[in-house]
Amino acid sequence: MGFAYFYGIDITYIVLVLPVVIFAMIMQARVNSVFKKYSSQRCMCNMSGEQVAKRVLFSFGISNVKVERVRGNLTDHYDPKANVIRLSDSVYDSCSVAAAGVAAHECGHAMQYAEGYGPIKLRNAIIPVCQFGSSLSTPLILIGFFLSWQPLVDIGIVFFALAAFFQLVTLPVEFNASRRALLVLSDAGILGDDEKSSARKVLSAAAMTYVAALAVSLVQLIRLVLIFGGGRRRD
Repeated sequence: MGFAYFYGIDITYIVLVLPVVIFAMIMQARVNSVFKKYSSQRCMCNMSGEQVAKRVLFSFGISNVKVERVRGNLTDHYDPKANVIRLSDSVYDSCSVAAAGVAAHECGHAMQYAEGYGPIKLRNAIIPVCQFGSSLSTPLILIGFFLSWQPLVDIGIVFFALAAFFQLVTLPVEFNASRRALLVLSDAGILGDDEKSSARKVLSAAAMTYVAALAVSLVQLIRLVLIFGGGRRRD
């Protein structure tokens, strides 16, 4: 795999991975900045994140999903096994536009489960396989490489590709949940047009972190193929 190095420097990492990792860091910093900005913009409806979530669930016709608090910042998520929407400390009690957007987004996931939305069913189906493959990919690649057994290396690369596929499937799930959120926030009269625009900026910034995560996975996969794929052996 000497082609990937120049005077001991990993060229593939510098050229492929590092720029995308920096992009991912920028996107994460941006979502924090945008959320902080619109957390200071109070909703005209004066509803907390908890109240928004309950109102949105009611608008969706969902009555069996609970809303709970979870510790942390931007740790909000929908737990389909417990059938609970968990809102972070920065969202649960906040009456901000940002909190309303995040709360409604998690309700969007609950709606996806309720109606059997295809991409989220696919994502759930592949989670165990992807987790298994992700944990074994690196050990398999390294063992295969040091034993000069290319089939084992190739299996490791395929396992890593499953993790990238999971990130790919996640994109439509997240974008769809945000689209549902913005529609119901407007239709239910929770946010006005200007407030909806602010909420869209929060959700768009959050969505870009998933785009960045996919980009990181893809370039890492390309790097593995370049270094270990194609039947290459140690120099």
